[in-house]
Amino acid sequence: MEMKGSKHGLGVLLVCFSAILWGLDGVVLTPRLYNLDINYVVFMLHFLPFLGMNIFFYKEYSQLKSMSGEDIFYFFLIALFGGALGTLSIVKALFLVHFKALTVVALLQKLQPVFTIVLARILLKEKIGKNFVLWSAVALMGGYFLTFELKIPVLEESGNMLEASIYAVLAAFSFGSSTVFGKKVLSKVSYRTALFYRYALTTIIMLAIVVQRGSLGYFYKTTANNWLIFIVIGLTTGSGAIMLYYYALRYVRANVATICELCFPISSIIFDYVFNGNILSPVQWISAAFMIFAIYRIGKNQSVEQIKGSLYLNEV
Repeated sequence: MEMKGSKHGLGVLLVCFSAILWGLDGVVLTPRLYNLDINYVVFMLHFLPFLGMNIFFYKEYSQLKSMSGEDIFYFFLIALFGGALGTLSIVKALFLVHFKALTVVALLQKLQPVFTIVLARILLKEKIGKNFVLWSAVALMGGYFLTFELKIPVLEESGNMLEASIYAVLAAFSFGSSTVFGKKVLSKVSYRTALFYRYALTTIIMLAIVVQRGSLGYFYKTTANNWLIFIVIGLTTGSGAIMLYYYALRYVRANVATICELCFPISSIIFDYVFNGNILSPVQWISAAFMIFAIYRIGKNQSVEQIKGSLYLNEV
């Protein structure tokens, strides 16, 4: 029991640490690649770590023999939504704000649990926690006022902020979808296998996109500083953080992990202020607080609902 508790504590710490690394990435690292094409950036963010994985995890290719067609299909969906579409959307959002309102983009992306729980209900038939609709509405309203404050959004006046917000929410939906699809395979394979094939298939998808868009030419426009950022992201906030996250999920329930991931928006606020001097307005602070609290309640209520479901099954 003590060993199980210690592993749970380790899992919580690792999820929190991974979330803090994602905050650092979204505010400090990825925006520094602004001089490059978005498709090329997302391709390199997956291709370079995948090259490294081939050195250390090359034995993972043998796992293909034991995978069913359904497993491969879900790995493809994880790569498509969590790797390609999700990353493209969040990088596009970060680039659109030109180092301004990075915190807003990061916070909007944390609407992910709302989409995750809805999709889990539809695809996995999981129960929805108490007052989910209420807290989801609070979270969405918080996201609205966080973005536009007390103004009514007008396309001509909102400029890049409206478009960036749409991409941030699309990223939240994509990453939420990936989480649900991941539940289909993580019960069958190790966290290392999941990481390896997510990056392998995302690299293939993004290679097709950059070839079709003619973006490979940006290889020659990549500066020394860009290469340094790519390497740092690959080792820390990218594949490194995802590997820690997958490892931690073995000891932490998904809904507990959702609550721990709130370290992401909190760290984003801190990093955006420390590195870029940006700070939220009073209305945005209040909106962010409501949104974070609503997501916390969603995660907590969902966990309670799962515990009740487990007790019911044990009684039956």
